[in-house]
Amino acid sequence: MTVTIKDIAKIAGVSHATVSRSLNDSPLVAEKTKKRIKELADNLGFEFNANARSLSTNKTGTVCAIFPQKFGEFGASLYYISLLNQLRTSLEEEGIDLIVSFPKSSKTGESNIKRLIISKKVDGIIIIHPRLEKIDGQIINFMELSKIPYIFLHHYSSFYEENLADSIYTDHFYGGYNATDYLIKLGHKKIMCITSVGNSYEFEQRLNGYKAALNQNNIPVDENLILFGYRDIASGYNLVRDNIKSITDKGVTAIFAHTDLMAIGAMEALKEFNIKVPDDVSIVGYDDIELAEDFKPALTTIHQPREEIALLGCKRIVEMINGKKIKNKINIVLQTRLVVRESTKQIK
Repeated sequence: MTVTIKDIAKIAGVSHATVSRSLNDSPLVAEKTKKRIKELADNLGFEFNANARSLSTNKTGTVCAIFPQKFGEFGASLYYISLLNQLRTSLEEEGIDLIVSFPKSSKTGESNIKRLIISKKVDGIIIIHPRLEKIDGQIINFMELSKIPYIFLHHYSSFYEENLADSIYTDHFYGGYNATDYLIKLGHKKIMCITSVGNSYEFEQRLNGYKAALNQNNIPVDENLILFGYRDIASGYNLVRDNIKSITDKGVTAIFAHTDLMAIGAMEALKEFNIKVPDDVSIVGYDDIELAEDFKPALTTIHQPREEIALLGCKRIVEMINGKKIKNKINIVLQTRLVVRESTKQIK
């Protein structure tokens, strides 16, 4: 038998309105009464209708995270999944559900963001996409006109330069610099860099950081030691295997891989040529995914501040959803940190 608000009101000895207000957490009802009615509803197995709540509060209790279309691919998804889990945990503490979508429908090509806003399915939007402005240059104007709370996380966007959007992202230049400088301090001078193809800002910045560290330490940048591939294990493996002669002939003693998966692939390739990590070649990765610590040897890597990104991003979106008056857009740059494990070694 389905339990209704009328049933709860009769048992509690209060009006229907009081039950409804209590379940909607209205300030018009005393906390003691709200607590008693909520406990009674739980004990009776009452399921509050989300549509009914949305009619009375104009809120759905749901936020959408917009990810790149390649989110589901193994090579691209491990860091995103870690970030997604952090976001989900933070929002659940606020009683908010998280759903995942992409900028455009794979079937119709229409904007998923516009559809979600027009259909009033979400209270806010978290955008974790590196090139949203190239996919839909008018989406910021649409979100602004709709008054829906939104924030950009993790990826740098040109929207930030114009102060059009709230943003929290990572300083990838420092991450690239820190990884390379650490290897230099261990005595390495011939440092190969394996990075990603394409025009991704974050990978450009990691590469710029690599070059800056070399220049700062008066080590010439050898463009032949900068290899471009994809972000997965297979690419790291193939890049090192296909360039093993360059590694041995040029006396490469360290590799900086711009993802942990590329670093793991590189280590597997080196093993096939009996090149030991870290005795012969040290390796530093980037991201600090869970697999980095479990792999043998455990991977020295650059940790991306996904916990801080999630906490600060969720705090901001919840404030906006709850109607807090916010005067200025925020632009927060978070720093990476080096995590030293077993894949690097001092050389004499």
